[in-house]
Amino acid sequence: MSKLNWKLRPVLLHIFFWICFLALPLLLGPNSASNNPREIDRHFQWNMFFVVFGLFNIPLFYFNTEFLLRKILKKRGVLIYIILLVISLLVMLWFHEELFKWFFPEMANGGGQRGNGFRRGTSLRIIFQLLFIVAIGTSYRFLSDNMTDQEVKKEEENERLKSELSFLRSQISPHFMFNVLNSIVSLSRRKPEMVEPVVIKLSELMRYMIYETSDSKVSIDKEFSYLESYIELQRLRFGNDIKIDFKHNLSSSPSSIEPMLLIPFVENAFKHGVGMVQNPSIDIELNDDKKSLFFSVRNQVSKQNLEIKDESSGIGLANVRRRLELLYPDQHELKIDEKEDSYLVELTIKHI
Repeated sequence: MSKLNWKLRPVLLHIFFWICFLALPLLLGPNSASNNPREIDRHFQWNMFFVVFGLFNIPLFYFNTEFLLRKILKKRGVLIYIILLVISLLVMLWFHEELFKWFFPEMANGGGQRGNGFRRGTSLRIIFQLLFIVAIGTSYRFLSDNMTDQEVKKEEENERLKSELSFLRSQISPHFMFNVLNSIVSLSRRKPEMVEPVVIKLSELMRYMIYETSDSKVSIDKEFSYLESYIELQRLRFGNDIKIDFKHNLSSSPSSIEPMLLIPFVENAFKHGVGMVQNPSIDIELNDDKKSLFFSVRNQVSKQNLEIKDESSGIGLANVRRRLELLYPDQHELKIDEKEDSYLVELTIKHI
């Protein structure tokens, strides 16, 4: 229903405009306190003359806006447009003369000085009315076309952003699987008995990735559960070899967030915060309240670990940076503090 109302709105606005326009002669025409029937009849004739002529201004309006401006001006140029517009105005002036003769035959056939004065005054008002219609129509067409162009550009930009976001989100799963499969391969060599529970946990993560992330936004509760499952998977892999601290404080009315927006930071921490690091530890914090969402990940790093980065290193972070720019252009703040022995990421997203 709302969509239908939106389509009918321009039609209703046009109808309202023409009703007001045709009512102007009745509202602004001369009022006479005389009880002379002849004077009353003349004023009625005068009002009806302008109402009837106003009705014929409607085709002129749409002839100018829909044909001359859209077809002639844009395709044939200004000169042809002006010539055809002048011809249209001359036709309307000729029509005015004929209409005047029909409404006021006594004045048209030599009504004396008073009749000629009345006729000249009427002609001036008619010319003004025609120029007014042309000016209104031209302004309407240019404003309408400009608004349409802006809507088209905005729609094209939205489609481009949607395509880019879709591409960025499609990159997450392969990148995530690449990291997790490397973890399973490593685990199969060190602790083969742990492969089965890790694969089960991985299937839970895959279920979320496939079925829960199709929407543009998900509840922060779901994203939290996903992060918790991923961290539990890493605990199964590393056991007591790494200290993992995951603090969280979620609001009773959780906010929404782009799915899988936070996981690249955690992946990065496990990828570069383990291995050649002595006594590795990863600290993760997630806080969500009515004003903002705060997420931080801190991990230790080793110079040797940084020097042997593979080619895929950094893809996840570059991906999430771009997604933040597209989704939260004026709502987020991303801080990365990289030191010799530690790496800290802090992300704040303001709720609007």
